Amino acid sequence: MRYARPAFAATLVGALFFCGTAGGQPDVRITAVTEFIDAAVRPWLDEPAILNAVIAQNAAHAGLSQAEIDDLDARWRSELSSADRPMIEAQLSNPLSLYLKGRQRAADGLITEIFVMDNRGLNVGQSDVTSDYWQGDETKWQKSFGAGALHIEEAERDESTQLMQSQASLPIRDPATGAVIGAITIGVNLDAL
Repeated sequence: MRYARPAFAATLVGALFFCGTAGGQPDVRITAVTEFIDAAVRPWLDEPAILNAVIAQNAAHAGLSQAEIDDLDARWRSELSSADRPMIEAQLSNPLSLYLKGRQRAADGLITEIFVMDNRGLNVGQSDVTSDYWQGDETKWQKSFGAGALHIEEAERDESTQLMQSQASLPIRDPATGAVIGAITIGVNLDAL
């Protein structure tokens, strides 16, 4: 499924670098990203591919101590600069990561990255390699999982891709109970909106 360019995207032209508010007016960038997330991403959050992977990892990681989480994150970071990357390769080839890669491809350049986190802030699946495995100490996870709300980061030019992007993070909820069970972060390509 390809995404149609959202009709509201035209309002973003000329506002890519406008990150504050003026005279109490809403930030056009935040409005455009919010509308894109609501239309294109929220429908995924009830997909079994996402829900089942998060639920399974929450159960598998329920007993992890903070020291064990730190060890997993350190292992991930060390593999980033290594030719031998078993943890990273296993993560990038798991069913959820493959699903997310498909979603990113279908977005036709509007999405730069996608990663799903569990209730501890650990990656469950991702479309591309992240710089760390544990997101639990970062605002994106704390504001989406912890606060149970959509959180949109300031627009930045990505160093590796040179695209102007903003990360939007939102909670993943158990459809039966409404409880927050994980979070998802989507890099939105503001140059393509």
